Amino acid sequence: MSVLIRPEGQTSNDFRFSRRAVGGLFFAGYATAALAQDARPVTTSAAGLVTADVTYPAPDGFDLPAYVARPEGDGPFPLVIVVSEIFGVHEYIRDICRRLARAGYAAVAPAFFVRVADPAPLADMQQIQAIVAAAGYEQVMGDVAATLDWASQQLWANSERVGITGFCWGGKVVWQAAARFAAIDAGVAWYGRLAPPEGATAEQLASGAPWPVDLASDLKGQVIGLYGEADRGIPLSSVETMRLALARAGATGDEITVYPGAPHGFHADYRASYTPAAAADGWSRLLALFDARLKA
Repeated sequence: MSVLIRPEGQTSNDFRFSRRAVGGLFFAGYATAALAQDARPVTTSAAGLVTADVTYPAPDGFDLPAYVARPEGDGPFPLVIVVSEIFGVHEYIRDICRRLARAGYAAVAPAFFVRVADPAPLADMQQIQAIVAAAGYEQVMGDVAATLDWASQQLWANSERVGITGFCWGGKVVWQAAARFAAIDAGVAWYGRLAPPEGATAEQLASGAPWPVDLASDLKGQVIGLYGEADRGIPLSSVETMRLALARAGATGDEITVYPGAPHGFHADYRASYTPAAAADGWSRLLALFDARLKA
């Protein structure tokens, strides 16, 4: 692993964008608001892979950008949709795609937030949260549908074998998408919210709906959740509520693993929350599920 930032952190000269021939637009580095000064992120080479920025039409007519990484060759390769944290498609998410490509998958990471702005280069969390809040449930599900439709037209993608994984904000989207789309065979949700916070207002309840605890009986494919015991934003009580909902739904293949002492964001290797043992175990569980469900 190599150090990807200066000891003093990023500077304005690092806030550059990557424009590709197809018109994609992505921040070139790691999310500014969350990058630890002593970070040593995992880096995955693109050698032997095909990577590209692409765009495809969403249901609302927006040209949705996405990052794609897949093995070289004709395929078709099982498809995995990668759903970002609140920081959008930055280098960590692109590296996740390359890791999946090295494991034999075609990974696509849509940029759900850029209708408003790209949150990756921003340092103001209030500004980032406002951008994320604008991406409502129907827009996000429409973007997932557009990704599935676009991938089904690519000869290198096996649209009969589809997985989804996501982190934080994206972890919640995994539960929602797995309940919405029969095409999704497997999902891995990393520390996504499961239920409304205690004392939530009517507005908070509505803005976060549908909540995963209300979708347990609607899950089409198998979903596993990976959560941290020390996550201050996702109490263990909500994890237990989700487990009960899954049990009531008879979803025996859907399960949640809680890592002792792990905080929120334990897989994010560019952040101070990174917990290597929990991250490695979670990744092995992800590959085991996807290999069983998407490569069989």
